[in-house]
Amino acid sequence: MARLRKKACMALFLFTLFIFGTMMGLRTLKPSDGFSDLAPGLDLMPMVGERVDRRSVSNNNNAAVSPGQSRAASNTKVVFSNSGPERSIFYDVHIFYYVWYGNPQMDGKYMHWDHVLVPHWDPKIAASYPKGRHTPPEDIGSSFYPELGPYSSRDPGVLESHMEQLGAAAAGVLVLSWYPPGLADDNGEPTEDLVPAILDAAHRHSIKVAFHIQPYKGRTDHSVHDNIKYIIDKYGKHGAFYRFKSSTGKVLPLFYIYDSYLTPPEAWSDLLTSTGSHSVRGTPYDGVFIALIVEERHKHDILAGGFDGMYTYFASNGFSFGSSHQNWKAIKAFCDGNNLLFIPSAGPGYIDTSVRPWNNHNTRNRVNGRYYETALQAALTVRPEIVTITSFNEWHEGTQVERAVPKKTVTRLYLDYQPHQPDLYLELTRKWAEQFNKEKEQWLL
Repeated sequence: MARLRKKACMALFLFTLFIFGTMMGLRTLKPSDGFSDLAPGLDLMPMVGERVDRRSVSNNNNAAVSPGQSRAASNTKVVFSNSGPERSIFYDVHIFYYVWYGNPQMDGKYMHWDHVLVPHWDPKIAASYPKGRHTPPEDIGSSFYPELGPYSSRDPGVLESHMEQLGAAAAGVLVLSWYPPGLADDNGEPTEDLVPAILDAAHRHSIKVAFHIQPYKGRTDHSVHDNIKYIIDKYGKHGAFYRFKSSTGKVLPLFYIYDSYLTPPEAWSDLLTSTGSHSVRGTPYDGVFIALIVEERHKHDILAGGFDGMYTYFASNGFSFGSSHQNWKAIKAFCDGNNLLFIPSAGPGYIDTSVRPWNNHNTRNRVNGRYYETALQAALTVRPEIVTITSFNEWHEGTQVERAVPKKTVTRLYLDYQPHQPDLYLELTRKWAEQFNKEKEQWLL
């Protein structure tokens, strides 16, 4: 009997150990806290203003591009809508894209690959972590290493490779991180002059370009009005300029507004409601405007501000209310009930400790692609009109689907996609883009 009890205890111990190990392995697929650590002091003025009528948005119906613009276009019939078996890329799959990278060959110096190590806002915690900046090409501001090396966004060959990779991923809309002329993020230099080359390269590959307006210093509803006018006047007639067809039949530009919560909703309503003091509604500068939802209360502010929809951006499941997969069903229900577009953002993983060494708790392991597929499945489950991918090449936060390669230096061992090939995440994106469009055909039956 004692021997039997001993065996039973041993079996119970092994079973408990197995359960513990399984839970730890699944940790990266579950929400966790941490938003307050990454974005302290986030606050927003209370909602004001009345609910306004707004358009509901549906399938994209861009004007056809000229024939013979790219190898892809010459080999396949491209139909500019969100359904149909004859197309090799899908315009309801949008992917965030960054052009802030530079190197000595093209720019005279490294930019962004030499990213500074961002200190923690608490001096006591900051003292425990390294300071300084990265020293490319062996040491770059990323936990992964790009197949193209620490490239320049100005390199035509790099741009061509990126368009080919986007085509391989079947992502039809490049969402360009954009700052107004003369402005840039804290670690880079102005890049607005690159937009024509990006549009031209995208056009050659039958890819469309939407604009992701960043929170530059001094951004207000008035300055965004100027930004919209500038973008539409300068690029609106380009064949690669993305437009979205509304259910009313209007074909309008679509803009993502990053960190939209930094501006109070009553200010946005002056721009985005029909009775606003400087409204774009019904003018040549009207569009489909998508706000960022971070906290739950933001959905009410987005509604009051006159936006047409909301997106979640962050690739770290559980980092914020908006980025938590478990909340997408409720957000979608809110959007459906208020005639808004819900655009979930799926990412392959998250790791930004190369630039924020104190932020390990928000890391989400890629699990050889399983994390990405979990996010994409969660997105498709809520039946969205559009899915966004975070990101093509945000290397600092480890959300890129761009090709990466194994690399080891004297001081660094980079993460990689092994045992898979460098194009793993491009292939997974295409797989789920095709699945998304098959399912949409069933939703419409």
